[in-house]
Amino acid sequence: MGAVLGLLLGLGLLLVWSSTWPRAPRREHPPRLEPLLREAGLAEVRPGGFVTVCVVSGFLATAAVLVASRTLPVALAFGAMGGYLPVAVLKGRARRRLREFAEVWPEAVDNLASAVRAGMSLPEALSALGERGPEPLRAAFRGFGLDYQVSGRFSDCLDRLKERLADPVGDRVVESLRVAREVGGGDLGRLLRSLSGFLREDARTRAELQSRQAWTVNGARLAVAAPWLVLLLLCFQPEVIHRYASGAGVTVLVGGAVLCAVAYRLMVRIGRLPTESRILS
Repeated sequence: MGAVLGLLLGLGLLLVWSSTWPRAPRREHPPRLEPLLREAGLAEVRPGGFVTVCVVSGFLATAAVLVASRTLPVALAFGAMGGYLPVAVLKGRARRRLREFAEVWPEAVDNLASAVRAGMSLPEALSALGERGPEPLRAAFRGFGLDYQVSGRFSDCLDRLKERLADPVGDRVVESLRVAREVGGGDLGRLLRSLSGFLREDARTRAELQSRQAWTVNGARLAVAAPWLVLLLLCFQPEVIHRYASGAGVTVLVGGAVLCAVAYRLMVRIGRLPTESRILS
């Protein structure tokens, strides 16, 4: 009995002592949807709201196919596709936005170089892009101009500009401008001209590769979509579609879905171009 009491006493003292240990800071990782929403230009949309849209889309797809086919497994399969549809649209929007930014960044840097040569300060040149810069970038630089008028802190305004752009190329441009601002000197014009030439050559090379890669991705999408389109047409033939309500039918649906997903991911991975990560964000 004494040994048990001693053990409990020691355990209690250990717990009291452990409560005084400094706690390691918890690393908060943002949800994966937040960076995707920013890249798509939908930073004002909250991840919870977007998840709700996915759920509603999946429910509507399930209900529509269930009414047409009267077969629950088939309806659930198309409901899963309906739930993923907003994510696919969001990813497509993000890719189009990044491609559009890559095409106009050389023009934006050329405008910066011209403004600096004309005697404007770097913050003034960046703010001027909100009015005279390329159309896709105007909103972000207009926000930079407003931030700089309110705070006057150039580095903080650049950080917020990077958040609005959510673009790897934009990160490189912003960090180059930050270094040029901090180091100073008269090489800013030459730096901007060199950066413009590099961005223009990079955009040209990537556009050529993407045009050659497009047939691979489109072929993969067509190959994956074809059997499900046939299944959707079969929903209007009750004597055929009701066979998928059996155990063997469910096995065919699940197996087909897994094979289509694996084949599509493999095909896209083979034909995918290297994507630039935001290492400076």
